[in-house]
Amino acid sequence: MPDSAFPEYPLPMATIVEVEKLALDLPERQRAALAANLLESLPAILSDKDEGIAEALRRDTDLDANPDRAISLEQLDSKIQSRRG
Repeated sequence: MPDSAFPEYPLPMATIVEVEKLALDLPERQRAALAANLLESLPAILSDKDEGIAEALRRDTDLDANPDRAISLEQLDSKIQSRRG
């Protein structure tokens, strides 16, 4: 008799590669919702305790001092697309 705390799955659990492929095949709105849900499930990484906010402020100051280091959203999108393949 199966333990109700652990439901039986008809197929083996998906690997992270399989999950990623399925997620990337979703429409944009569903991918965004999934990403938001996943991020909400993680502990906060930018906080005063781990100096994340201080790091963000340092980077902001650096960009103010060196605006030529900034890239446009289009440039960022292009870099991301080129890394995907």
